[in-house]
Amino acid sequence: MKDSTRVIAALLIGAAAGAALGLLLAPEKGDKVREGIVDFINDVVGAAKNRAKSTSHDLKERGGKAYERAKSKFRGAVNEASEYKDEAVNAAKSKIKNVKDEAVDAFNEAKSNVKSTANDWNDSIQKL
Repeated sequence: MKDSTRVIAALLIGAAAGAALGLLLAPEKGDKVREGIVDFINDVVGAAKNRAKSTSHDLKERGGKAYERAKSKFRGAVNEASEYKDEAVNAAKSKIKNVKDEAVDAFNEAKSNVKSTANDWNDSIQKL
C-alpha cells in the first residue's frame, strides 16, 4: 500500500471512531444517536466503496498498461529472433555454397590431373 493511501485510511478510521464516540456521548435520544451512527456508517461504507472502485479501476488500468508493454517487448524479441534466424540461414547458405564451390573446384582439378596423367601414360605407351 502506498503511504498516502495508508494516511487516508488512518484518517478515515480516526474520523469514524471520533464521530462514533461523539454520537455515543452526545446528549440526544437513543433513536437519534443510532440514526446518526447508521448514517455515518453508511457514509463511510459508501466512501470505502468508491475508493475501492477507484483503486480497482487504477489497478486494472495499470495492469492493462503493463500487459501491453510486456506484449510489445515480446513482439520485439520475436522480431529480433526472426531477424537472427534469417541471418543465420543466410550465413549457412553462403557457407554451403562456398564449400560446394571448393568441392567442385577440387573435383575438376582432380579430374584434370587424372586426365593429364592418363594422357601422359597414353603418350608413353604409344612411344614404345
